[in-house]
Amino acid sequence: MSIADRADRSDRNELRLALPKGRMQDGVFKLLADAGMPVRVGPRAYRPAFSLPNVEAKLLKPQSIVEMLHNGSRDVGFAGADWVAELGADLVELVDTGCDPVRVVAAAPPEIAAKLESRPIRVASEYERLTAQWIQRRGLDARFVRSFGATEVFPPEDADCIVDNAASGATLAVNGLVVVDELMTSTTRLYASRAALDRPELRTRIEDLTLLVRSVIEARSRVMIELNVAAGELEAVVAILPCMREATIAPLHGNGGFSVRAAVPRAELPRIVPAVKARGGTDVVVFSPAQIVP
Repeated sequence: MSIADRADRSDRNELRLALPKGRMQDGVFKLLADAGMPVRVGPRAYRPAFSLPNVEAKLLKPQSIVEMLHNGSRDVGFAGADWVAELGADLVELVDTGCDPVRVVAAAPPEIAAKLESRPIRVASEYERLTAQWIQRRGLDARFVRSFGATEVFPPEDADCIVDNAASGATLAVNGLVVVDELMTSTTRLYASRAALDRPELRTRIEDLTLLVRSVIEARSRVMIELNVAAGELEAVVAILPCMREATIAPLHGNGGFSVRAAVPRAELPRIVPAVKARGGTDVVVFSPAQIVP
């Protein structure tokens, strides 16, 4: 049996999970730990231990994860949307984690940025596909120069313009570059191979993993608010709580009113707390849940 046959055999039982190296690793590891699935990196650094049974995890570059998911040698994995677009991979997006947001931008020195269309230029990037699409869309007379990291140092001697990912834009600014165009935005996402989803036993396990990851993301966007309120003010308080479904209400001891609990959007907390107090809510407690499963 060849290596390829062993990799793709239909009777295997383990779920093959790809975890990203580099800037995305910390965010993904924290997400999995918060979901009760810690990753332990031991002496075999590229094959970390994963807490779920029958999961074979491997630490890979995001570009490699996309390729392996596309060809079916990995079942599920985390990667950036930028590399899925760059490689034109046919994957199923399961969850947008929102982690490590970046923009893929074109940038150039200010003196060149205003004259991109006026003369032949050299564009350096790791993103050949995205760069070619941008060049065609802008109608530029451009030659592609492949970079292998540190793309921002190419201008002005070795390239006139670059296409690269940028989080804050600070690295571009330090190297004297200004953004001339935005090609796309990207975040870390959980993807699955279509071949894995076609197998019922793997699909169920992928759905379970997705549920756990999504529960942490949902919890990060919400807080639990708990308060007491007199019977006469109950409906006024409940009316202003943006719950997932309905608030949980329980009578207080001795018919002294009600206890109200609801999971509300974290971003709305500055509005909700004063409004609750104004409508008669007391003893307000706010805390962060670890996971929320709708």
